[in-house]
Amino acid sequence: ESDRMVANTTDEAAALERIYGADRSRIDVVAPGADLSRYRPGDRDVARAELGLDPRETIVTFVGRIQPLKAPDVLLRAAAQAIADAPDIPLRVLVVGGPSGSGLERPDSLIELVRDLGIAAQVTFMPPQPSERLAQVYRASDLVAVPSYSESFGLVAIEAQACGTPVIAADVGGLGVAVRGGETGVLVGGHRIDDWAAALGSRSE
Repeated sequence: ESDRMVANTTDEAAALERIYGADRSRIDVVAPGADLSRYRPGDRDVARAELGLDPRETIVTFVGRIQPLKAPDVLLRAAAQAIADAPDIPLRVLVVGGPSGSGLERPDSLIELVRDLGIAAQVTFMPPQPSERLAQVYRASDLVAVPSYSESFGLVAIEAQACGTPVIAADVGGLGVAVRGGETGVLVGGHRIDDWAAALGSRSE
């Protein structure tokens, strides 16, 4: 019944047409973006000092809602494997966000997971951050990981890249558009832990 619909990518526009029978002539594709007055490169050491993070560590960051769809567990399992494979590289995983949606059923699941994986000392949890401070989180990071099972676009990936930080992302949905594989980051096909651990290892060396 809509006069116009807005999709983030041509893939999303095609899905509206295929699944819902939408009229393609009524769909406009408008890619989201980041506010470049806020999300821009900055001094990594200053950002880490402000956030209380060790300047000597390699920091891989997850930003988003804590729920199964966003797959933070994939990142943590891959990080545990990467740490085991290269114990001489001081790797830290920064998880920024709070439980949401289906994640509210087990709000402490990630805390339990890092304990089970034996990497509690290498993982730091932070609550959701306001945009100004979130920009500092991106600047403080060596990598930002977006392992989601589904993303219509992936604003976290865009914001991180705007801050000059490369992204490791699952090649799903709009992430294949948001991340330029081999240039602004790495696109991982699927969610096999071995593949993610290899991607983390190659980017953190």
